[in-house]
Amino acid sequence: MKITQLAAIACFALLTPLTGSARENDDIQWDKHSLIVNGKRVCPVMGEIHYSRIPADEWRNEIRKMKEGGVTLIANYVFWNHTEEQEGIFDWSGQRDLRRFLNICKEEQMPVVLRIGPFCHGEVRCGGIPDWVFAKGCKTRDTNETFMGYADALYRQIYSQVIGLQWKDGGPVIALQFDNEQRNGDYLMALKKLALSIGFDLPFYTRTGWPELTRPVPFGEMIPLYGDYADGFWDRSTEETAGNYYKAFNFKSFRSSTAIATEQLGEQKETTDKANQEYPYFTCELGGGMMTSYHRRIYTYPEDAYALAIVKLGSGSNLLGYYMYHGGTNPDGKLTYLNENQRTPGTNYNDLPVKTYDFQAPLGEFGQKNPHYYSLRKLHLFMHDYAEVLAPMEASFPCPQDIRKGDDSHLRWAYRSNGQSGFVFVNNYERLQDLSDKKGIQFDVCGTQFPRKPMTIPAGTSCIFPVNIDGIAYATAQIIAKRNGKIYMEQIKGIPTEICVDGKTLRNVKPQGTERPVYRNIYLLDSESAEKLFLTDATEESPAVNVGFSKIKEAGPDRNITIGVQRVAEAPTDADFEDAAVYTIDLSGLSRENRLLQINYRGDVARLYADGKLIADNFYNGRPFLYGLWRLPADCNRLELRILPLQENMPVYFPREANADKPGEEVTHLSIIPL
Repeated sequence: MKITQLAAIACFALLTPLTGSARENDDIQWDKHSLIVNGKRVCPVMGEIHYSRIPADEWRNEIRKMKEGGVTLIANYVFWNHTEEQEGIFDWSGQRDLRRFLNICKEEQMPVVLRIGPFCHGEVRCGGIPDWVFAKGCKTRDTNETFMGYADALYRQIYSQVIGLQWKDGGPVIALQFDNEQRNGDYLMALKKLALSIGFDLPFYTRTGWPELTRPVPFGEMIPLYGDYADGFWDRSTEETAGNYYKAFNFKSFRSSTAIATEQLGEQKETTDKANQEYPYFTCELGGGMMTSYHRRIYTYPEDAYALAIVKLGSGSNLLGYYMYHGGTNPDGKLTYLNENQRTPGTNYNDLPVKTYDFQAPLGEFGQKNPHYYSLRKLHLFMHDYAEVLAPMEASFPCPQDIRKGDDSHLRWAYRSNGQSGFVFVNNYERLQDLSDKKGIQFDVCGTQFPRKPMTIPAGTSCIFPVNIDGIAYATAQIIAKRNGKIYMEQIKGIPTEICVDGKTLRNVKPQGTERPVYRNIYLLDSESAEKLFLTDATEESPAVNVGFSKIKEAGPDRNITIGVQRVAEAPTDADFEDAAVYTIDLSGLSRENRLLQINYRGDVARLYADGKLIADNFYNGRPFLYGLWRLPADCNRLELRILPLQENMPVYFPREANADKPGEEVTHLSIIPL
């Protein structure tokens, strides 16, 4: 593997180094276990990033951050209404310039899976289908002649951006996904036939593995990709831990989720299509975070994403695809805002913020590195370095697979093995549940019982233990990477490290870092060092700078919070902000390059304006409101902040962190912090 100065895990072996000219094609195949590239099994890490939600001059840097985080494959929606908001007028300019984005991916050696719709969802207005299509009166997402004619025009336009950039041409585009969350296999196949007739010719094609198909797709035509989330903004309930998201924290053979898109798909049952078991187990929507809708203000934790990933790996997945891995900002629409909301002709299930699509992802809306950016790297290093060992291993489930929400009577664990060697996956974490320490734990896997004396698995622990791997009979530490003959392991917090190697049992081993092995070629790291292993982190350690602000107007009367057509509370309209509290923010003389404005406040919804234009908004959930100051015009030194107050008995779920019981609004602190 080529190690660049940017990151030691910069480019995965999925892609041979690209140059400006065409290269010999990699041979890409798949079987029931994994992708196989040039005869070698690979376990990709796929991260979702939406090019049209990020300014074009930031694309290259953000792709590099993704690579540093261990992402080896990009997933990307092409939103129809971002490009043809007005009928017949396609706009591929600026941050809508797909071809420019793909060329940057090529230069950065990053393969791309394009999710080309026509329906994408992605919390975009009408799921990405332009308003004018609904005005035609034709049935959407259907094989009728009218809609398929529009799909044909769309696909031809996308193809014009992709010409010469397909995998066979030495480009980055490696796969397509058709539509999204679709039941009708006949419709999916019609879209694939259409794409092939236009000129798309890629190594493989995908679809979402949910919902269950009412009409099948012939085997081999599209690999189903699955998902799971720790919580969902779309749930109709305003109660904490609503829905059955808790199942995502249980190791299980059932690949799909019954919690995704319940507002659209209704109740879903755990039924397994045997044919799908012959596909490799891949995900495309493993929750890297979660958006806030107006009625449900989810607050996610780094442990949510990490535990989900551990569970999916332990359950047999050989491709972790995160949605989202990188947040973004909705572009300006020519006719309307481009966010999902209940007052639209299609996909009107939830009210989402007008601008922000931060998603509390590993890389946030402005490219800020959140804590799970670092913790997930450990898994990504492991997946890269141990792909050929891990990929063919079958998953076994000694623990019950149907543990109920909050049930603390089991240690959740699974293992993957080939009979002689394997990995034990442990998850003693469930979102917003107080699981206890599990005492007296020993594992018996591949004929090896360990540790020698029963141990305690602390509450909140998610980890992986090796068994008969690289000469290590077992270890109560997690393998992170293997480079140049050196094996790097992480000491799991609260678990004494015991390593059995060469017939010796090393007990209570202490981390020695990357300079000194604890035994021969084995290096033991603490968690912080493991998270940043091989990473050149150039984050600037400059202090925060306080920002001056003034309140120039008190909030007016409380607005009447209405219930929309989908039976949940409606977000405020532009007119409602005439009664908001108004603050001015003075930025004169303050550095903006690579700086975030951090607004600590309490309220219902906040909006930020520059020269009268809405540039950012925030549905309050207890986290600060952030804005990337480098995106401002150079001559803009004054911002206006408008905040609507919290009200009593709002039909809204607020997390514990929001402290939303007290009505009113306030700004507690403003500062500028480094990115």
